[in-house]
Amino acid sequence: MLIAIPDVLDADAVSRVRTLIDAAEWIDGNATSGTQSALAKRNAQLPEDSAAAIEAGRIVLDALGRSALFVAAALPLKVFPPLFNRYAGGQAFGTHVDTAVRVRRGSDFRIRADLSATLFLEDPENYGGGELIVEGTFGEQSVKLPAGHMILYPASSLHRVAPVTRGTRTASFFWAQSMVRDHGARHILFDLDQGVQTVAAAQGQGDPATVRLTGVYHNLLRRWADV
Repeated sequence: MLIAIPDVLDADAVSRVRTLIDAAEWIDGNATSGTQSALAKRNAQLPEDSAAAIEAGRIVLDALGRSALFVAAALPLKVFPPLFNRYAGGQAFGTHVDTAVRVRRGSDFRIRADLSATLFLEDPENYGGGELIVEGTFGEQSVKLPAGHMILYPASSLHRVAPVTRGTRTASFFWAQSMVRDHGARHILFDLDQGVQTVAAAQGQGDPATVRLTGVYHNLLRRWADV
């Protein structure tokens, strides 16, 4: 399940993040790659312990905490501190699957990567190529969103970034460990949550149908969540 989450960052927040990261020193993106990824990855990245990456990451994390759609879709238990990368001059990231367990360097912070996220920080008309392509049961899906918008997808998916043929593709990327490990269960809960919101908007929070559906949601979450 791919879920596009619009306007995670508004224009002002995108500008603040870009001001921080554009002035920073970038390094080879393979600094955080696993063995498989290093064979396919050609991009630049901010060092994860750089002051710019940490401050920009805080802006992203604060925004995620305010995003009801992200919370409903991910049911996050832990989020890896956001990282930042950019592609230019034909750089690309070949087909790969993300590492199952991500460890924050120099710390004991680690997460099981259930979900991957890409938060776009450059508008699509400003660069050529650079689509995120995710392989799934029904074929490939190509994603290229406006600055401030984010795509969330299973970390177990095979995916790639197409070569950037013009301009520069800049983005934040990170992983989330969900309270609900099973992807199918998360999908059911997300669909149910969206249905509850629709019923509540039409009939009110106190309507008996809304109350009953809300109870079903929380009882399923209680059954499946690991916190």
